[in-house]
Amino acid sequence: MKNLLIVDDQPGIRLLLEEIFKPTGIMTALASNGKEALEIVQKLNPDCILLDMKMPGMNGVEVLREIRNLSPDAIVMMMTAYSEIELLQDADKLGIDRHFTKPFDIFEVRDSVLKRLELLDV
Repeated sequence: MKNLLIVDDQPGIRLLLEEIFKPTGIMTALASNGKEALEIVQKLNPDCILLDMKMPGMNGVEVLREIRNLSPDAIVMMMTAYSEIELLQDADKLGIDRHFTKPFDIFEVRDSVLKRLELLDV
């Protein structure tokens, strides 16, 4: 079974994304900040990580840098606001698989994750 880590400081986004993945059979873990996310990465080594760019404490690029040290092959997709283009460029250099600009289409996010995890034939 595949594992997905959803990292966002907004509870509504975490819960919405968790709900959209329930029917897919993917196990989800939720983190509200970078510190929690890194603890989960160390414990679960998730197959895919949906990572918010702007969070209190560590931003998404800082978290991504640590994720690459802990799990270099993890699939990481960033969720960003339009104004975060510079941070997104830094994230691209660290190797992200995809990014979504908020507000995003949750079905597009779901299908992108499923396709990358090879659980969806497109």
